[in-house]
Amino acid sequence: LRPELAAILGGERFLAEIKTTANLQHPHILSLFDSGEADGLVYYVMPYVEGESLRDRLTHAKQLPVDEALRIAREVADALEYAHGHGVIHRDIKPENILLHGGHALVADFGIALAVSRTGGGTRMTETGMSLGTPHYMSPEQAMGEKEITPAADVYALGCVLYEMLAGEPPFTGPTAQAIVAKLLTSEPEPITTLRKTVPPQVEGALETALEKLPADRFATAKAFAEALDETGAPTRRRTGVAASRAPAAAAAGGRRFRAVAAVAVVALAAAATGWLRPRPAPPTSRERVVLWRYALGALLDPGVLNEATQAAVAPDGSSIVYIDSAGGHLQLMRKLRESSEAKPLAGTEGALSPFFSPDGRWIGFSTPDGSLKKVPVTGGGAVTLAHRANATYNAGAWMDDDTLVYAADAGLYAVGAEGGAGRQLLPALAKAGGAILTVAPLPGSRGLLLTECPGNCGIASSVHVLDLRTGEDRMLVDNAAGAWYAPTGQLLYTDRAGGLYALGFDLGRLKVTTGAVPVIDDVVPGSFAMSATGTALYATTAGGAQGQLMWVARDGSAVPVDSTWRGDFEYPALSPDGRTLAVSVRDATTQLWVRRADGSRQKLTQEGTANWRPTWTPDGRSLVFSSDRRGGSSHNAFDLYEMPADGSAPARLLLHHTYGVWEGQISPDGRWLVMRSDEEGGISHIRGKRLSGDTALVPLVVDSTISIQIALSPDGRWLAWCGYATGRGEIYVAPFPGMGWTHQVSRDGGIEPRWSRDGRQLFYKSGSRFIAVPVVAGPALTIGSPRELFSVAGYRSARNRQQYDVAPDGRFLMIRNLGGADAMVYVENWFAELKAKVKR
Repeated sequence: LRPELAAILGGERFLAEIKTTANLQHPHILSLFDSGEADGLVYYVMPYVEGESLRDRLTHAKQLPVDEALRIAREVADALEYAHGHGVIHRDIKPENILLHGGHALVADFGIALAVSRTGGGTRMTETGMSLGTPHYMSPEQAMGEKEITPAADVYALGCVLYEMLAGEPPFTGPTAQAIVAKLLTSEPEPITTLRKTVPPQVEGALETALEKLPADRFATAKAFAEALDETGAPTRRRTGVAASRAPAAAAAGGRRFRAVAAVAVVALAAAATGWLRPRPAPPTSRERVVLWRYALGALLDPGVLNEATQAAVAPDGSSIVYIDSAGGHLQLMRKLRESSEAKPLAGTEGALSPFFSPDGRWIGFSTPDGSLKKVPVTGGGAVTLAHRANATYNAGAWMDDDTLVYAADAGLYAVGAEGGAGRQLLPALAKAGGAILTVAPLPGSRGLLLTECPGNCGIASSVHVLDLRTGEDRMLVDNAAGAWYAPTGQLLYTDRAGGLYALGFDLGRLKVTTGAVPVIDDVVPGSFAMSATGTALYATTAGGAQGQLMWVARDGSAVPVDSTWRGDFEYPALSPDGRTLAVSVRDATTQLWVRRADGSRQKLTQEGTANWRPTWTPDGRSLVFSSDRRGGSSHNAFDLYEMPADGSAPARLLLHHTYGVWEGQISPDGRWLVMRSDEEGGISHIRGKRLSGDTALVPLVVDSTISIQIALSPDGRWLAWCGYATGRGEIYVAPFPGMGWTHQVSRDGGIEPRWSRDGRQLFYKSGSRFIAVPVVAGPALTIGSPRELFSVAGYRSARNRQQYDVAPDGRFLMIRNLGGADAMVYVENWFAELKAKVKR
């Protein structure tokens, strides 16, 4: 028993009175074994019941078969009739207090009710802001705080439970306890047969009588209620008949009475409804896999976004998930309600990115690629622009308790009021190449913000910081982390860059960590966690690794495995010029380069460094060019280009070092040029070229104020294709090489990952979930035909840094099919109990 309740009731007297509960011996009552006091805590002991509670049953089944519901109600009524005959009123009948053992009902917690009623604790608890009962099942007289509670209160509660077993919800619902109480005092429940036509008429009539607002109008006993449910008994008259049989004066007086006290009762319950005699038994933590993204998002997400799993948010009350998705190449917000299997698009959210909820759950904030920060009602509608920064890159946002919106844009942090207007800068832009603020999470009371900051390239390093909004101090809390959130249980949660969710004790007053890290969920994708204040969580998992399988995909979309025995976390496949050998990065503890030959043999080529990836072949097919961090150095310039024999006969040699790091590279078909891409000042990706003999200085190829990535040289070496973000989203562009004269935009509805056919007559790319082919004709100029969809690439891996497929000489495509792992989202309910248990271990 909670200490404050023991103090109210009087511990010794409570123990003396609760022992009399042992006298309640009934087949449908959970008996009391023992009671006592230990270390100042009052306890009592009941038998362990093998089975589940009625609440568990309803959580799984929603509604019960009519016969089963009636049998449970009769058994509970039998228990109540026995208890009432011994002078005990339960006062808190609800599904949580009805246990199912072998399918039969056992009513629990009679001990508390008896002890409270006999110690006079009920009155004192009401005075201290606590009350017996639970709003959904509380009788009107309990809600009004009447001193004398009769068996009719238990009859009313049982009526509510039966109603829920049949209809799937209690007779009165609402967002708060006060709202529920207001309804039960002033409204009539929906007739049960309008919600479920198979309910017999006598059951509807019995329910209407049991749920009458005046105790005198209900069944006199629980036994009478049970008999009225019996199909062999005479049907109970429906509400129209009951009302007609009453004396009109009495009915009117009763109605006036309830209307007169309703407002006062609701105010009184505002305090009382916040706590009950005994907290509800914490429902079990539940997990289920959810499918959110139906389409590939790679073409439509800005490269600064950590991963698509960061593009989801959970409502403050856990009732819904909002996330971005694309259809036909266009982003928009989708909203999935807890009880719904399908998500629905939110009107007015076209182009949305990085959604987040307002504290009251009524609004959703989001950004758009054109540099706007907006809000939209949670049900959709007209979006309101709150701030605009032309061509800004947004990564994350948060809505604080004081109705201020905070958002990360262009590597800086800004704030604006919920009604818009002049904003202010909270943190200056992180100046180093690739620098950004990836995640933003508010602390209670607008005390501060938890940030994920990466001063250099975000693909390599990031750390969790706290920004004190009172002093302006920005201080690092956890290194090598991505994503941080504050749990109402008192912990700072963060995801390690290697995966996994961890908890730290956190002092909100001093904004300091107070304990060491404790692992709480394994295999969480960095930055992917989202959480509500009520204990609902959502995250992407890397469980078992982000497994993939290399596939040969034909032009009609049919696919067969390259090697059915080889599965792993594959990235960036590349085929040799003759198509007989493939190179691919495989992520494990580190990312290393592998080759697979036509005879089925496999060889791991690299060992050094933590990442060796994005291979391309030299024109002669003898060597591989790839990016690696084996040299070490600071995060923003750690990657260089290397060349290594494809048979592993010699170690890799340094091909190019660049001030800002090199993230992908390709040697031109004539062997004269090296084309590379780096992330330079402000995180802007540029494409440059370097002659391999003579004047070897880097020359600009695609260098402007936007992002340019995913190099693709045509087989004849005359054309360069790439993915650029000049319009605010990924599109495919082509220009002459190496002259780089005119530039032609190939795609119109978004595009990423360009690749040429081996004969140079087609250009391929991805647009949302569509795989597109565009005919091209070389000449003095390049003639580009109309794009045509070949097949869906939903379920195949995409990326923003380099192509995740290649084209074989025979026209097939080498792709990576996702088999789970990072693309699997896990939805968790009632998570805080599990969190508390893990932190205390």
